[in-house]
Amino acid sequence: MILNSRRPLLHPLSRFNNKILSTTRRLSYNNPIWKFQSTLNDLTAELAQHQPKYSISADGIRILSQPSEFYSALLNMIRSAEERIFLSSLYIGSSESELISTLRQRLTEKESLQLYVHLDFNRSTRPDPSSTANILLPLLRAFPDRVHVSLFRSPSLRGIMARIVPPRFNEGWGTWHAKIYGVDDDVIISGANLNKDYFTNRRDRYIQFAAQPRLSDYCFNFLQTITPFSYRLLPSNAAAAAGDENPHSETRGDYTLVWSDPETHPHHIGEDIGHALASFQSTHRSKLEEESLQIAQCPPNHPTVTIFPLIQAGQFNIREEERFFQFLFGHLKKAAMRPMLPKVGSLPQVVSSVVHERPRMDMTSGYFSLYKPYQKLMLLHPQVEVRIVAASPKANGFFGSQGISGRIPEGYTYMEQKFMKAVRRTAKRFSYFGAGQTNIELGEWFKDGWTYHAKGLWLSPSKDSPPVLSLFGSTNLNSRSADIDTELSFVMILPPVQPTIPFNAEADSVVDSTSISTTPNGARHATTIQNLSTPENGSVERLYGQLEQEVTGIREDVGPWQGGTRKVRWLTKVMVWLVGGKL
Repeated sequence: MILNSRRPLLHPLSRFNNKILSTTRRLSYNNPIWKFQSTLNDLTAELAQHQPKYSISADGIRILSQPSEFYSALLNMIRSAEERIFLSSLYIGSSESELISTLRQRLTEKESLQLYVHLDFNRSTRPDPSSTANILLPLLRAFPDRVHVSLFRSPSLRGIMARIVPPRFNEGWGTWHAKIYGVDDDVIISGANLNKDYFTNRRDRYIQFAAQPRLSDYCFNFLQTITPFSYRLLPSNAAAAAGDENPHSETRGDYTLVWSDPETHPHHIGEDIGHALASFQSTHRSKLEEESLQIAQCPPNHPTVTIFPLIQAGQFNIREEERFFQFLFGHLKKAAMRPMLPKVGSLPQVVSSVVHERPRMDMTSGYFSLYKPYQKLMLLHPQVEVRIVAASPKANGFFGSQGISGRIPEGYTYMEQKFMKAVRRTAKRFSYFGAGQTNIELGEWFKDGWTYHAKGLWLSPSKDSPPVLSLFGSTNLNSRSADIDTELSFVMILPPVQPTIPFNAEADSVVDSTSISTTPNGARHATTIQNLSTPENGSVERLYGQLEQEVTGIREDVGPWQGGTRKVRWLTKVMVWLVGGKL
């Protein structure tokens, strides 16, 4: 069928193919993604000098969108485990009988299977019969040689303070916060803990990597690096039978917390942890040459996604996430200030150095108390449009809590108010904006019956482009994540995709295999729907679409920030002044 107009004839497509088509149209050579590629290349090259770098096929990456998807994927991974399961979280909830029974069932079925669990010491040993430590005891008793539970305790709380600070409050001096859920060569990176809320009605992020042995090994080895600096959880009778005489071990009811090194006090390990983590990253970074050789052997034009793991453990002087932010904003500034040099006569002339299309950064944190150096970077880089999503007070996990913790949502409102005042003050210093305009927008997430825990960022070359970079993992991007907790996050950088459709920006000349379209100059041509997703590019195009949908899905429940009209009590302000860095 011949068309007599510029509009193409499109046979009905599935919603999925429509999304691929929409994304592919925006991956043309005239798109900001291609113009932005040199900036991404420079950032990638600089990160590779400092961080381990993994090149991964997009086929093995899946972005999950719902807590139920995360839970289902986790259980399915466990049910298929062959050699190892490794779970790293802040804690395991007291009601997670299905998770524990699934682990038990698979350990029974596979006699060689090993289970490694890494959790926070203080959070997992709260004085409660249903504490994480207590609910893991049946697994330890049933499989004493195949279940390994490590509990990490921050050495920052020491001396007399370690004795007088009560449970729950002692977590304010640092926690083990990495969220890694791995089985064999598969791994899910998330910000979610292993608790019912995170499986049902608490919004978070979850990125699944399937059949990625190097990335899975990295995550497993990261946990193993921390194991010597952690307590081992054992049933009390098993510890007694082993004759443990370590003066730093302690027994609490039915379980014993066995310290690994009797010669070193648990409060004196900070420097050793810093050295161990730095050495760990250096060792994995040294594999880059081998990785580069493998990339060179890939089929021509086969795009791969680049992954950089970032450890942030400020109390041990490991600050890789901060370095990433400095690199990122540095390269964004260079891109914005890169001069164009058209010829005027025989001499080049520098013209406007400010780009017409600003890159867009979407950022979110369930606990918004943005780390001051990150605030400064955003405030002083008006060439980047920043959209921030924070939890509304009712979507904060502490909303309705008893005692002082019930003031925490109000404390975050106070910190948001101070941040927005700084935004308005800074905007007045830049002629870049019109009157009353700023490059930073703050919104708040609310969904009835849900709480909010998502964290990370997405970077798009322009407001009309899908994200080309994402930061995801355990970090809340606040002072606590930067200075106190031990975090593991990842930067994912997508490659550009060469368009596979003869696309005409004026005519939208895309048709199915039986259709012919006429371009503005009268030429006729045909193309096929199959060209929307080639083996080389299709999986990357889908990943672009998934990242875009992730941002869109979060922002569906975002409304204008209302914190400016909320009253903050003076006692809450005093609390923030005293312990704001621990929130």
